[in-house]
Amino acid sequence: MFPGRMPLSPPGPAGPDPELELAFIERPIRRSLKTAEEIDQLTVDEDLNDIERAIYLLSVGQEVQKACIISNLPTLVRQNPAETFRRVVPKVREVLTGAAPEIQLAAATSLLTILQDDIILIHTHTFSILKTVLLHMNHRDPVVSGAWLETLLLAIDALPKDTIRQEVLNPLLYQSQLSQSVQGRLTSCRILGKVACKFDSLMVKTELVPLARSLCQDPESEVRVCMCRQMEIIARAVGVDDTRTKVLPELAELAGDEESSVRVAAFDSIINLMEMLDSEDRLNVLVPMVMAVCDGSSQVDEAVMLSLSFQFGKLCSGLAGFLSDEQKCVLLQKFRVLCVSGLPTEGNPADGTKSALIRSNCCYNLPAMVVFVESIHFLSDLYLPFSSLCSDPEVSVRQSAASSFHQVVKLLGSNVYLVHKELLSLLQDEALEVLDALSNQLDETLEVVLSRGENLTLDNKLSELLSALLSAEQKVGSSLRWRLHEKLLQRYRCLARLLPGQLLHQSLCPRIFIILTTNKVLPVQKEAARTFCTFLRYNRKQEQRQEMMERLFRDLAQGHSYWNRLRFLDVCEVAAEVFSRKYFSKHLVIPALELVHDPVANVRYKLCQLLPQLRSSLRLPADKLLLQKLDLCVQKFLCEEKDKDVVATIRKTVLELDKLDLTEPFHKRHDWDFLDQKKEKEEMLLLEMEHLERQQNEGIRIPNNHTERKRRDNKTSLSITKSMSMSSSTSASSSSKEMRRSKLSRSRSLSSQPPTSKPVHSEKSQKVKDLGCSSGLGKSSTMSTKDDSVRAAHFTLTTQSTSSMPVLICSNTTSLLDRASILDQKDHRIRTLDHRTSNMDHRNNMMEYRTSNLDQR
Repeated sequence: MFPGRMPLSPPGPAGPDPELELAFIERPIRRSLKTAEEIDQLTVDEDLNDIERAIYLLSVGQEVQKACIISNLPTLVRQNPAETFRRVVPKVREVLTGAAPEIQLAAATSLLTILQDDIILIHTHTFSILKTVLLHMNHRDPVVSGAWLETLLLAIDALPKDTIRQEVLNPLLYQSQLSQSVQGRLTSCRILGKVACKFDSLMVKTELVPLARSLCQDPESEVRVCMCRQMEIIARAVGVDDTRTKVLPELAELAGDEESSVRVAAFDSIINLMEMLDSEDRLNVLVPMVMAVCDGSSQVDEAVMLSLSFQFGKLCSGLAGFLSDEQKCVLLQKFRVLCVSGLPTEGNPADGTKSALIRSNCCYNLPAMVVFVESIHFLSDLYLPFSSLCSDPEVSVRQSAASSFHQVVKLLGSNVYLVHKELLSLLQDEALEVLDALSNQLDETLEVVLSRGENLTLDNKLSELLSALLSAEQKVGSSLRWRLHEKLLQRYRCLARLLPGQLLHQSLCPRIFIILTTNKVLPVQKEAARTFCTFLRYNRKQEQRQEMMERLFRDLAQGHSYWNRLRFLDVCEVAAEVFSRKYFSKHLVIPALELVHDPVANVRYKLCQLLPQLRSSLRLPADKLLLQKLDLCVQKFLCEEKDKDVVATIRKTVLELDKLDLTEPFHKRHDWDFLDQKKEKEEMLLLEMEHLERQQNEGIRIPNNHTERKRRDNKTSLSITKSMSMSSSTSASSSSKEMRRSKLSRSRSLSSQPPTSKPVHSEKSQKVKDLGCSSGLGKSSTMSTKDDSVRAAHFTLTTQSTSSMPVLICSNTTSLLDRASILDQKDHRIRTLDHRTSNMDHRNNMMEYRTSNLDQR
């Protein structure tokens, strides 16, 4: 019957036991999970309404049914509040008496929902609910009593002041007495802190503060710790003056308590109240307490050190103006000790988890400590502990250091080159958690490092940084952390505006293209496509852009695998967001439409989905030919397509295409239209910048040759004018007759011309022509001023760019524009001098002409 069944026990010399095998075979098999009696108990009459069914199950139902009814109590209150409170809620109170913890927890959650969601009128049924909560708050099970306490604390926000005073504060006075249990006194401490923010400062000072001070002197350390935590809330409720006279003395006394937990709680509360303390209290109370903790490091326990390490940055920032130089040195030395706390030394092994947590807290306080010592003293005061934390043996410590790294480099400013080694070590860390923490703000870090690190190229640090970035990406790409891979590629997009395009083209672009063509995770593919398009957009070398586009068409659009052709359509979808409509329609629409002939239905299906986006990038009448090609593509799908999924998709797409209006007026354009205009302007400015770079690389000496040529021309014109002035005296009579005749002919021609419709414009154009002719600057000066205005507009545009469009100008580009602007200024000065010289010559000629006329007369 069971040929492959294993024996129940290893066979002995006599084989398996036949009685045991027979008992196993003859054992009765239970066919149903519930007996008939149990099924009858679980069966409920279908004619009962919700209220009657709830009452029936709360009366005779099982525990799971009662818990279900109590959990569904808010729904019953919404449907029928009057009947629920009249019939169901009293039954719930009966069930809660001696009920199991599961039912108690369900009731606490349901009643809190009723109180918080304003399902009922507060003044109508709050008393009954609050009475139930207060009744079960002293349950013998600490989990249940804690749940009811949290319900009360959260419900206090929704209760009126009179109800709190009568139903909460009056029992509170009784529970805070020493005759009550420790759990009751702990509950009183929690309630005191919660209700303090509900009343005015006078009521808190007269009624709550005396009760809080008495609990601060409780013989149980647990009660004193709980009350210390609540004194911060009470201090904010009473105000600054009463805090100084009533709250601060109690906390200062508890800071010297015999129990370390009480000292830690008081220490934390005083530091959290530091902004409410004046200079005298900080100098006389807080500074001595901190110095005592830092000086007696050998006697202070680990719990106080853990609290001190977490609050260290806040302490140094708040007390910076009240410390002497010696006290600052003490604090710095203590911070250095905390940064290496628990590390293995010669003969001493590493300590436990608390030491690693202390060092992690030091990483959290690194930015505040950089501000405390100032960036110019970072190398001498903080570099060694910072480097130690970045290379800590614990992964959690290095992760905390990576999380604070971007803030540190921002504060260092021009001294950011000091942490270059630590940045490389974090990028090359073996733990992916460290790289994940660093990549959260990696774009901000790289922006500071690459824009302010002037010595990166000279010291060969830029190549090291690029290799570290590539190795980090490869390490993440070979793992299963695809979300981290996606985030890392997203952060790499900032390199398009921080590094030269040629360097990106040689180092990062090939790797990004490999990810685009080989990675199998769709979000990573799309992020790689967006990064590739960003690098392509901000590359200012025409040859490199052409090479990237050709590779995109060759390996993806015309690839042998249909998978690559699908990736090309994904790239088109991303490129429509990165580039302007003009650039997208010029370079990517036609290659995408050619995939209508693709033999694979999945590619054609993807193209059908992309058609509305392709058509929205067109604008009439400029893109009339592209629109015709798109219509031919749609007709081919409608007439020749045989795949049913593609046919269904193209029918939906046609309906979407009919809704698109390609000739919208200006006042009906949307926000993305204006965003597209900004993108187009940026692309035009990129071309201008490319032209400037090419001019500087090819013809730096052109302005100098041009000025020499103009000087020679001016000298020649000057000699000619002098000779003309010498001969003008002899031929004055003939020249005067010729001038009279020419004036007469010009006046006749002007009188014979018909009147124009826009005389103002013609006069302006004539004035512009006259100014252009008289200035002697020509087209070159006009182009230079135009370039200057374009550059100025470019800078204003980049400052107002959105987060989706990175800022155009990078550090090397600004230096290039500065050099070009210097050359333009020099050329402009030379042209101004030439213009002045020509004006002087013209004046001399006029003076000589007038002299000759006077002589003739």
